[in-house]
Amino acid sequence: MEEFLSKNAIYIVMIIVLIVWTGIFFYMLNLDKRIKNVEKELKGEKHEK
Repeated sequence: MEEFLSKNAIYIVMIIVLIVWTGIFFYMLNLDKRIKNVEKELKGEKHEK
């Protein structure tokens, strides 16, 4: 196992970085959807008044 890690360390680092960036991407998509919902609610309240 130690030999595998020493020979393929760059690939392991690349996989970890890819996982982190994928998580950030999906978090940003989720945050964008929630912000759009809040904006719609605020616009709806302004039209009612």
